[in-house]
Amino acid sequence: MARRPLVMGNWKLNGSKAFTKELIEHLKTELAGVEGCGVAIAPPVMYLAEAEAALKGSQIALGAQNVDVNVKGAFTGDISTEMLKDFGAKYIIIGHSERRTYHKESDEFIAKKFCALKEAGLVPVLCIGESEAENEAGKTEEVCARQIDAVLNALGVEAFNGAVIAYEPIWAIGTGKSATPAQAQAVHAFIRSHIAKKSQAVADQVIIQYGGSVNDSNAAELFTQPDIDGALVGGASLKAPAFAVIVKAAAAAKN
Repeated sequence: MARRPLVMGNWKLNGSKAFTKELIEHLKTELAGVEGCGVAIAPPVMYLAEAEAALKGSQIALGAQNVDVNVKGAFTGDISTEMLKDFGAKYIIIGHSERRTYHKESDEFIAKKFCALKEAGLVPVLCIGESEAENEAGKTEEVCARQIDAVLNALGVEAFNGAVIAYEPIWAIGTGKSATPAQAQAVHAFIRSHIAKKSQAVADQVIIQYGGSVNDSNAAELFTQPDIDGALVGGASLKAPAFAVIVKAAAAAKN
């Protein structure tokens, strides 16, 4: 089946009120008339109000970089699904390598976040991927399978209906290294085939983004690969022209 690609910008720990408004206005200009590709941005949570206001009238969807498993209560510093929905957020990143590494989030905890998002009617963007050591040891498929299985075992394959997976080879993020389009495609194909063992129908519709280093030099070739459905973009999403090039490449490759 035809899948509509999604390009999502992860702003990480960057931005300000003024930056948020300015970047979104530039994005709206750069992406005017671009069709055939979903677009979303995930600014820091404290700028969701500015982003929500700036995005009005735009086809760009609002996202967020994290969520807690609790809806309310004595959980200082956490952010609930209902709070994110209150600002119109739709796509929520979970399991990013930085959360797994710096905050010691386990596969099982990330699966609980996935469940909370599904129950709230939000779209999980589940990040999976291997470290450089795991890649060199030939454990890429083992790691990706384990991270997917945490959700499969807890919620069943149907939970991936309407969800997004972002494959991020950790060794290719901000290191200057990158997977070739063929290497990336091989892992994306494995991810889809792993889900297909439980349900081919679910596997056929799930969006699998590439979350390695994506830029104007490799975007076009990456997106021509049959199992790569857009990208989760880091640094390039902070510059409207660079982000627009990636979105346009995804739209052109899949239409």
